[in-house]
Amino acid sequence: ADVFVGHDEVLSRHGIWTPDHAGRRPLRPVLAPTPESLIVAEQLSAQPALAERPLFARLDLSVRSAEVLAIVGPNGSGKSTLARLLGGLLRPQVGTVTASEPMAPGRAGSVIWQWPARSLVSRIGSVFQDPEHQFLTGRVSDELMLGPIRAGLAETEAHRRATELADRLRLDPVWDANPFTLSGGEKRRLSVATALATAPRVVILDEPTFGQDRRTWDEMLTLLAGLADSGRAVVMATHDRALVDALADRTLRLGPED
Repeated sequence: ADVFVGHDEVLSRHGIWTPDHAGRRPLRPVLAPTPESLIVAEQLSAQPALAERPLFARLDLSVRSAEVLAIVGPNGSGKSTLARLLGGLLRPQVGTVTASEPMAPGRAGSVIWQWPARSLVSRIGSVFQDPEHQFLTGRVSDELMLGPIRAGLAETEAHRRATELADRLRLDPVWDANPFTLSGGEKRRLSVATALATAPRVVILDEPTFGQDRRTWDEMLTLLAGLADSGRAVVMATHDRALVDALADRTLRLGPED
């Protein structure tokens, strides 16, 4: 007790967790954006092959701007599957996932999984549960610039965004490193940075705080809160109860009740 109470500031500075640490969401701006529906899931069902029952069935859900939606539940309840469906990375087995204006590249209500990659990457940023599954280059700097360049930005603007995100997420020291050689926490922060590099309206994250120490956890909380406060929609599938308590505006629980 003497160590945790008397030396909390020092422990925090070095990223060391203490038993009573709980994050606090920064105060929201006085003139917060008005939420609007960006992605709508209707009657959505998902059932793995050979499974006796669906992960979830006839699910109706709206992803709204200026809000943080937390998807929680035990392992195997379908959190990652739902995240990929909302991000347009999976075709629904049953039901639809559509985008409303101003999200859709064409008309409102367009089916997200049918969007071409360039339209998807500039509108919805996805962070996978395993960061290594989304790395495509041999350098952190190239990884950060890849999305903006694919979305049609000039190389100078892509570099500006990359350096800004690297500074924000403490990736400067590994700027020239191979993404696959980073620590677990660095890989997670890089995967989040790549999803944000194209400035999408919707950000979908699977376990965004996995592998973070206390300091980088607090920074991730502040970053995600800032995204929502600026008008973006944030969806996070997570087991991190402290993150949900500090950040979520709405919570969707999958699987059996406690």
